[in-house]
Amino acid sequence: MLNSNWPRRLFAGFALPLLLVAPVAAEKVTVLHADRVVVIDRAIADDSGLWISPEHLTAVNGFELKPQGACLDELCIPIRQDQDGKLFRTLDGQPQINVMEFADQVQQPVVIDEENFVYSFGAVPSSRRPFLESAVAPEFELQDRHGKTIRLSDFRGRKVMLITWASW
Repeated sequence: MLNSNWPRRLFAGFALPLLLVAPVAAEKVTVLHADRVVVIDRAIADDSGLWISPEHLTAVNGFELKPQGACLDELCIPIRQDQDGKLFRTLDGQPQINVMEFADQVQQPVVIDEENFVYSFGAVPSSRRPFLESAVAPEFELQDRHGKTIRLSDFRGRKVMLITWASW
């Protein structure tokens, strides 16, 4: 039976238990983000989260650690780097970022396979805000049923209703 006080991560409306309770130095951690698979050679998973070196932060969520915090374009999340805390610490003289705590703070969905040290990070909602506020669909193209390439831009200036369907 799971202790209801254990940390949980949300993805697609389901609460997933985070079963990492004792520090585990993982030889390799696999991170899935933005259609990429990145293997991080050294990470530490413990009951407070997943600690990685700052240079791997971009692979996890696109952010880059700068003096003012973790930044993605104009969006910057303040992270104190002068003392140990929930997001940042120094271990054996090496700086580390807790990407699970960071994901919680920016509401980034995460799915974890603890047994195989695989972490799948979704999109950071605030990084999509400009796209959502513009209400402009991204350009795409596809084949119609006759094999002709159709682009969304072919309909610029006209009202378009998009209907999608999937067999699953």
